[in-house]
Amino acid sequence: MTGVLADGYIPFLDPISAVHVWWYVLIVPLSFGVSVIYRALRVPSLDHFWRGVGIMTVQIVVAMVALAILLLILVETVVPRLPSE
Repeated sequence: MTGVLADGYIPFLDPISAVHVWWYVLIVPLSFGVSVIYRALRVPSLDHFWRGVGIMTVQIVVAMVALAILLLILVETVVPRLPSE
């Protein structure tokens, strides 16, 4: 029984269904954490630290949403029109 828990869940192979419905909400804390760490390491002074973190968090979330929309358009409209043999 290597890597198998008592209920038959195999990590990295079976998705966890508890947060499967809410996976897209996790982009906000993830982008906030990345923004805090990046700002703390890269800025020379912490004068406008939280303002910069907020702006960067919004930029990351908006960019991810825009990429998701562009990929959806690509997959739904362009890919079905490609010739197949």
